[in-house]
Amino acid sequence: MTETANARKIAFATFVRRALADARATRAWSGTEVSRRTGVSRQTINRWVRGDWASDPEVERVVAFCEGLGLNPAAAFAALGWDRAAARDTGNTPPPMDPDVEALLRRLVDPNVSDAEKFHIRETIRYLAYRPTLSTDVRHSSKEAG
Repeated sequence: MTETANARKIAFATFVRRALADARATRAWSGTEVSRRTGVSRQTINRWVRGDWASDPEVERVVAFCEGLGLNPAAAFAALGWDRAAARDTGNTPPPMDPDVEALLRRLVDPNVSDAEKFHIRETIRYLAYRPTLSTDVRHSSKEAG
């Protein structure tokens, strides 16, 4: 193994360890919960932590891991030595952000907002993101009944 490949593995392993430690500290998530929220298996995450991989992690898994933890995938790409522009999908433009979501994001990064309030905002967002969706039949029948 070349020094560069070994350095990339160490850098990515460090990135993953920090992300997991942050998820444990700020969200009280176990490894199982991280796996569930990110869609990346515990075995894969453990291999990443150990730097035990023969070929680069799949871009989709790295992005899923980062997005599930609320991290910017660019940090993981940098640890892996990937060119962010090459890894980015340039064909799709993201939809415009809802103004209410923008307001919540601003509150989450505002240093004047208490940690307790930020915690409640995150927990509410998590609840909404992972709750089961109602079928269209149930939504329409509730409107008709009212």
